[in-house]
Amino acid sequence: MVEMTEIKKKAREMGISGSKMKKNELILAIQKAEGNYPCFKTASRTCDQSNCLWRDDCLSQN
Repeated sequence: MVEMTEIKKKAREMGISGSKMKKNELILAIQKAEGNYPCFKTASRTCDQSNCLWRDDCLSQN
């Protein structure tokens, strides 16, 4: 699972100010900034994005 500090670091590197965003919101913003479909935590059980950095967190039930 990716820690929030790592997510915030990646966001800062991409020029995203996410200090008030929750984890899900921040990851969606990063996905969008990368030019990817912002889909974090929207898949029900499967995901066809096998190279996604957030895949394990996305599909986890926690």
